[in-house]
Amino acid sequence: MQIVTTLDVIAIVLAGIHFGAPLAYYFYMKRKYLNRPWNVKVDENYRPEVTVIVPTYNEVKFIQRKLDNIYGQDYPKSLMEVIVVDSASDDGTVDLVKRWASEHRDVDLRLVEEPERRGMVPALNYVLQHCRISGEIVVFTDVDAFWEINALTKVAKYFADPNIGAVTASITPTTLANDFLEGTYRNYYNLLRIAESKVHSTPIHNGAFMAFRTSLLYKMGGIPDYTGNDDSTPASVIAFMGYRAIQIDDVVVKEPVRESQFRRKVRRAQHLLLSFLKTKQYAKRLGIYRYTKEFERTWKLEWWLHVVNPWLLITCMLFLVISMFYKSLMASISLGLGLTFLILKTYRTWVLQQVYLVLAIMRNLWTREIAWSK
Repeated sequence: MQIVTTLDVIAIVLAGIHFGAPLAYYFYMKRKYLNRPWNVKVDENYRPEVTVIVPTYNEVKFIQRKLDNIYGQDYPKSLMEVIVVDSASDDGTVDLVKRWASEHRDVDLRLVEEPERRGMVPALNYVLQHCRISGEIVVFTDVDAFWEINALTKVAKYFADPNIGAVTASITPTTLANDFLEGTYRNYYNLLRIAESKVHSTPIHNGAFMAFRTSLLYKMGGIPDYTGNDDSTPASVIAFMGYRAIQIDDVVVKEPVRESQFRRKVRRAQHLLLSFLKTKQYAKRLGIYRYTKEFERTWKLEWWLHVVNPWLLITCMLFLVISMFYKSLMASISLGLGLTFLILKTYRTWVLQQVYLVLAIMRNLWTREIAWSK
C-alpha cells in the first residue's frame, strides 16, 4: 500500500483552494466591510411613486395573503400601484384577485392576463411593454414572499441617492423549521451580499423583493431573457451601467421553503450561472457598459466561486477515488474525513450548494427551464 500518490497531492491542493478561497473571501469581507457605514445619501422622507408587480401562476394558496401584505404597507397608497400579471392560471387565482380588488378600491390594482404561460421573465416584460408604469421605482416580488410593514418605506429612502439603481432585501426562510440547511445558507449569503454592497454592488439578488429604478429597466430594454431570473441578471446589468445594485440590511423578507427544494435550487443555480456567463457581454453589446473597479473585482470573485470553484471539488474527489485503486492510504483517509464532516451542517450546506451548481452547469446544456412545472 502506498502512503501518498501524486494524485493525492493534487487533490489536496485542489481541496485547499476550493474551501480556502471562499472562506478567505467571506472572513475578509466580514471583517473589512460588513460594519462599515453605507456610502449612500439616504433620505428618510423620500416617497417616490412605486409600482409593485406580482407575477402569478396557480397561486390561489398565496395570492390573497400576498395582496393583504402589500395593502398593509405603511407607504402612502396614493403613491403606490399594484399590477398582478397572471399567466393563464386555472385554479381560481384570477377570480380571487378580482374579488380582492373589488373589496379594496382604495388601492390602484390592475390585473393583466396573459393568454398563455411563458415564464416569469416574459410575463414581467409583457407588463413593462404593454402597461403604463407610473412608479419611479418598480418592485418585483414573488407571491409567496411576505414583507415587514415598513419594507417599501425603508427601501425608498435608498433611491433618494441617484447612484442607486437596484435594491434587494435580505431573506429569512420560514416553515419547515427542521430545514436548518436553508437557514445556514441564507445567513452566510446575506452577510456576504451586504458586505459586497457596501463596497459597491453585489451580483446576486433576491426575487422576493427586488426594486429597480424604472428608467434603468427601460434603458436596458426590459429584463434580459437569457437566464429566466428577474433579480440577479437585471441588477447586474444595472451595476455594469455604473449604478449601484445593493442588498440592504434593514429590510428582511420572509419566504417559505416550498416542496421540491432540490429542483428549485438547481433551477436557481442554472439561471445564476447563465447570468455570470452572459451578463457582462450583454451590457457591452447594448452599449451601456461602464467600467467600475469595485464591482469588477466583486464580479470576478463571484464568477470564480460559481463557475469554476465547484469543479475543483469534483476533480479532487475524482482524483482521490482513482488514487484509492492504487491502494493509497492518504486517499482513503481523505475521503473518509470528507464523508465524516458531512455531520457538520455548515460543511454539509456548502457541499450541497456545490452539487447544485455542478448539476446546473450540466443541465444548462439542454434546458434553461424558463417556465417550470409546479
